[in-house]
Amino acid sequence: MSATGLNGRRAIYTGGAGGLGTGATLELLAEGIEVHVLDRDRAKLSALQAQVPGGLRDQLCLHEVDLLDRAALWACLEGIVAERAADVVINNAALYPSKPFEDFTDAELTAVHGVNVEAAIACTRAALPGMRAQGWGRILNVTSITLSGQWENLTPYVQSKGALLGLTRAWAREFGKWGVTVNAIAPGAFPTDAEKIHPDPEGYNAMVLDRQAVKRRGTPADIAATIRFLASDAAGFITGQSLAVNGGWIME
Repeated sequence: MSATGLNGRRAIYTGGAGGLGTGATLELLAEGIEVHVLDRDRAKLSALQAQVPGGLRDQLCLHEVDLLDRAALWACLEGIVAERAADVVINNAALYPSKPFEDFTDAELTAVHGVNVEAAIACTRAALPGMRAQGWGRILNVTSITLSGQWENLTPYVQSKGALLGLTRAWAREFGKWGVTVNAIAPGAFPTDAEKIHPDPEGYNAMVLDRQAVKRRGTPADIAATIRFLASDAAGFITGQSLAVNGGWIME
């Protein structure tokens, strides 16, 4: 085992080939973790694979799956945990549509909840029996700074992140007796594809820096370090918490 106790562990990581996901995936691979990345975007999966050093490629397992396809998702998860237990689950994948609440269709609301919440529930349900049997597990739910209520036109996204925060606390209470910790990571404003919804990128960037105490933009490495810590043995007495990684924008 490495100093973090993560070498040889297995992780399920939804959206692990996305903007913030790639950096964390590479960090986890470097720790000796076998990472199962679930993403529907074949191009992103290929791009991630191309960035992995040759010596670590055997630890990366790519699964092209639409998280809204519940049957396909469950078949994928069953295949992963049938081999051996998944030690870490990172519920990160999310849809991030932006428009006034009254303009969302029922189908759009259902899709956001399906990816952002129901897929997280499925991944946790699949991994929990193995975690319980071995008396060790880490579940990390990626929420958002938007829960602070400072943004409009993001209702289904904010709703979904609120649900994940509630699940974090409920699961932490229920799973702790089995040695399974559950925590939330609440990223601030990171420069990813999600920011492309903003009509004035330069103005948005200036606004972010003005509101942050730390006068630089966040990077995938900042999220990766947080995931690595909360998944490690060093964080074994931390559960049911939400850790803000936002450069001091919101202080709680």
